[in-house]
Amino acid sequence: MVDLITTRLTAAADQPLPPDAVRALVHQAVTDARHLPTTAAQRALPATTDPHITEMRRQVDRLEALAGDIGRLMLEIAPAYLTDSQAARRLGIFAAEIGLTLEEALADRRYAISGDRRALVGIVL
Repeated sequence: MVDLITTRLTAAADQPLPPDAVRALVHQAVTDARHLPTTAAQRALPATTDPHITEMRRQVDRLEALAGDIGRLMLEIAPAYLTDSQAARRLGIFAAEIGLTLEEALADRRYAISGDRRALVGIVL
């Protein structure tokens, strides 16, 4: 992640950067880094010609993307510095309003914080 942020700041360094620009560059670099697969081996799945399996994989990827979007929304309501217990107090009513259980909302929030798909296993995926 340090390399990604350094590269972006170096590319923009031909002029002094105001704090808001640095904040935006770091925020985007962190967001991009969270969505990188950890290793090719962890993301690689056996090849298949079965259209049902291919479609299921596509749906799982779609659920993962949606969980990330919902998780970022949950972080707007309950920032990452809050514990799960503190976040639960803030998210309970909102989660119910949008049709999620509190457990699903917290899992999506953890996924948005970590970028680790395992945060969703057994709850969302």
